[in-house]
Amino acid sequence: MQLLSTIDNYCYMRYGTDMNVHLGPVFDQFVADLLKSGLYQSQSEVLREGLRLLKEREELKQLRLAELRKEIAIGSEQADRGEFVDGEETFAEIRKRSAQRKRANG
Repeated sequence: MQLLSTIDNYCYMRYGTDMNVHLGPVFDQFVADLLKSGLYQSQSEVLREGLRLLKEREELKQLRLAELRKEIAIGSEQADRGEFVDGEETFAEIRKRSAQRKRANG
């Protein structure tokens, strides 16, 4: 009995067959070019690499989102304690510094 990957198991259980993916002409040509270059030995290898990169990007996005939520929670706690700055003053300072940089850069 052959062991299937998680996605193969999902597709088999859901659709009763192997996964078949239509990439469209642009990606078909891209995969063909990568295979011709010798960097990859099979279409599956190309797609696994692409999916690995996509997975890495999604994981990084989740880490960034978690960090943003953490920073928001810290800011909320600081605001609850009255530790915040006046928005008008802060934006005025940002605009002032931006104008100074623009003048300095010509």
